[in-house]
Amino acid sequence: MRDKFLFQNFSNSEIKNIARIIDQTNIEKNAAKADIIKTCQEAKIYGFRGVCVRPQWVKLAKNELVGIHINTICLVDSPIGGSSHQNRVKICKKAKTDGADELDVVISIPDVKHERWGKILGDLKEICKILPTKVIIGSGYLTDEEIKKSSEIARKAGAICVKTATEKDPLESRELKEKALHLKLMRAGAPGLLIKASGKIKTLKDVKMMLKAGADIIGTSSGVEIVKAQNLKRKV
Repeated sequence: MRDKFLFQNFSNSEIKNIARIIDQTNIEKNAAKADIIKTCQEAKIYGFRGVCVRPQWVKLAKNELVGIHINTICLVDSPIGGSSHQNRVKICKKAKTDGADELDVVISIPDVKHERWGKILGDLKEICKILPTKVIIGSGYLTDEEIKKSSEIARKAGAICVKTATEKDPLESRELKEKALHLKLMRAGAPGLLIKASGKIKTLKDVKMMLKAGADIIGTSSGVEIVKAQNLKRKV
């Protein structure tokens, strides 16, 4: 079920409780059980919107967050969406069984580059029927036209959100201004959908830049530091 925070408009860069738009992320390949539990504990302490983990940790995260209005989010087919359609659907269905509330699914970037739009649409349509889905388009790999077209396809497929990136984002921190431009292209391609900015977003300043550009949700592993920075600013 789409949680009560999901469709609020969080475009104001001076949002009072910035934690409620943050999907705290732990997708480290070498993460251990204790690391995932720590991420979930942080989410409970700071009140993040969600916790995003790899498929093998969904059940653990859900158990840690049970009874709390924090979404358990499963990252699917990172970093370029290169798995078969059958395998992607299998992963998504398993995530639902394990308790995921949402899916963050990488679009098939190779298919985007080969303009296989019908194939992409069919893949995402089936996935979006499983759980509320954010489609990661890997905007740093794409041209402006590919960004808009991928966002349009995500909307047609029934996604709730278009997301910029996940691990191995080719845009470095110094290129966040370019990511901000991508958000505007995504909004143009998918009007009415939520927009999630992710990849190299580490500071409160970064978050405000993304919100000003139109982001509704922030994906980051630095949520604790960002919220602490906001609280410190209030005290000054």
